[in-house]
Amino acid sequence: MTATTKHIFLDKQHPVLWRSLNGLGLKVKEAARDAGIDRRTMELLNVRISQLNGCAYCLDLHMQEALQEGETQQRLAVLPAWRDTALFTEKERAALALAESITELPGHLSQEQEEAYARQHLSEEEFSVVSWLVITMNAFNRISITSHHPVRQQR
Repeated sequence: MTATTKHIFLDKQHPVLWRSLNGLGLKVKEAARDAGIDRRTMELLNVRISQLNGCAYCLDLHMQEALQEGETQQRLAVLPAWRDTALFTEKERAALALAESITELPGHLSQEQEEAYARQHLSEEEFSVVSWLVITMNAFNRISITSHHPVRQQR
């Protein structure tokens, strides 16, 4: 690997900025808990967002955290096809639809439809906090992807 192809870990290069993003992430989790969004749902969203972005590091981390929070292997296995199964509650489906819309930024009409669906099942507080969770997770994904954070073999 040459000096120009050596990966730069953005979190190590600018630790103050990294700590600031982590602080935001903690505040978002706190707001989510206050709005009634449980940790299992938060981790389900983190996994789905990381799937969409293709972030191996975040997928590895949040799959483990989702399982620790009581998520099932079955639901995680079918998560990319959540619309085609009845395994998710209406509130989870609304949060997943909103997460996908914010992550993928589809055309205006599609985005309006997804937001309308989410608004049917999420309160204003839940809609806002889920949006913040998605925005923050997207930032973490992009840092890990850009930094090429490695996934370490489990022992």
